[in-house]
Amino acid sequence: MSVLQPELDAIDLQLLERLQRDSSLSNQALAELVHVSPPTCLRRVKRLHGAGLIEREIAVLSVDALAPIIGHGLCAVVEITLDRQDQQALEAFELKVAQEDAVQQCYRVSPGPDFCLVVHARDMPDYLALTQRLFTFDANVRNVKSFFSIKRSKFGARLPLP
Repeated sequence: MSVLQPELDAIDLQLLERLQRDSSLSNQALAELVHVSPPTCLRRVKRLHGAGLIEREIAVLSVDALAPIIGHGLCAVVEITLDRQDQQALEAFELKVAQEDAVQQCYRVSPGPDFCLVVHARDMPDYLALTQRLFTFDANVRNVKSFFSIKRSKFGARLPLP
């Protein structure tokens, strides 16, 4: 069973581009930026949501501005290699990390490790507890290699569009 992919025209691509940069724009402001009427803009954005092209809208928090309030915390990129790479083992690991709020991103990768994770923890004891829950007590995890961020140089989720 195949899912029909929506046709995207130049206006749709402009809407997606603008929303990637600032999803808090009002419908009126967005319509003006892409040169369509507000009702047309609203209809198109609803269609893009309905087609699953806009997964969700979130607020990106400033790590630096929050640091004096909640602390800097730790950010780590973690490589994981499993003993077994059958479909069931891979999906079980993905399900386990998806349930952890500290895991912001999880990628199944190749070649090399099986997964790369981006993890945020309050401090080193919090990170240790996380690693024990996710890796140490999982008999299928063969190797864990962590890289700790000392500075965030760039952060974004914007996809380049044609």
